[in-house]
Amino acid sequence: MGKTILATGGAGFIGSHITLELLNSGYDVVVFDNLSNSSPKSIARVARISNGAPVFIKGDVRDAAALNALFASHEIDAVIHLAGLKAVGESVAHPQRYYDVNVAGSTTLFNAMLHHGVKHLVFSSSATVHGAPKTLPMRENDPTRPVSPYGSTKLMVEQILTDVSKVGAGWSSMILRYFNPVGAHPSGQIGEDPLGTPDNLFPFIAQVAAGRRECLQIFGTDYPTPDGTAIRDYIHVMDLARGHVKAIKHLLEQRQPVNTTEVVNLGTGKGASVAEVHRAWEQAIGADIPARNAPRRPGDAPHYCADTGKAKALLGWQARYTLAQMCQDHWRWQQINPEGYGT
Repeated sequence: MGKTILATGGAGFIGSHITLELLNSGYDVVVFDNLSNSSPKSIARVARISNGAPVFIKGDVRDAAALNALFASHEIDAVIHLAGLKAVGESVAHPQRYYDVNVAGSTTLFNAMLHHGVKHLVFSSSATVHGAPKTLPMRENDPTRPVSPYGSTKLMVEQILTDVSKVGAGWSSMILRYFNPVGAHPSGQIGEDPLGTPDNLFPFIAQVAAGRRECLQIFGTDYPTPDGTAIRDYIHVMDLARGHVKAIKHLLEQRQPVNTTEVVNLGTGKGASVAEVHRAWEQAIGADIPARNAPRRPGDAPHYCADTGKAKALLGWQARYTLAQMCQDHWRWQQINPEGYGT
């Protein structure tokens, strides 16, 4: 195939799985990551279980000199931009960090791409750009009204990319709006290893199940949902990785009109509540998982669920994994790596 893909943030949870899927699909991969919330061990393990090894460069997307050096030394055909901060709650507490990393970092990357004539980009966005949806399932053209700084930064970068794509000669780009990525590679060799206290449900519940944490906190039991707990559209990280490979192929085969930016949801189209996920995890491990109720977190919406019709029509992609498989694969990762990449 001979195409080289730059994956910013490619050592992280989602990035490592995308890197693996790209390598197994015949692409060469350059990973650019500052390792602020990831481990170089993920890259070593990707090399162990894939059809090749990525080139790893440690660097920050806000560093223009480092990006220019990368593009000057590697012939990059397309970019998957994953680097950024991603915790809703943290973004409420530290909004300035999120605007600096997510927005300023993205514009620095886009400037480097324009300077070096790299014209294809897939951007990692989020369903949180919609805020609290008025209708479900959520479609790509539904109104955007984010309720957290994290969601606002994603929406800002979407708009910047859309504007840049209109004027960059020959540019084509795609925005992939994730719902809730979970699970791990079925081998158990790569998975989610957050630093500090996990902000997301799956890694937190996995650590409770493994005895690393005392109790699962269920944030909010008074949402307008059937059981009162928040509903999310959980998607297996391997399904998400396949979606990125489909998007890259779509761009590189010039099926994407130049100077356009498509927006595509990646989800299952099915929602599961926190209480339902709790029960699914108990079934996966065959034991009770202690839990207690806690107040809602700022910035959290009651219900997210994707309309996935565009992904199927445009990319020929749809999710394959069930909630039970998501829990089983994440639990396998947790059992093999009880302290994450630190073991």
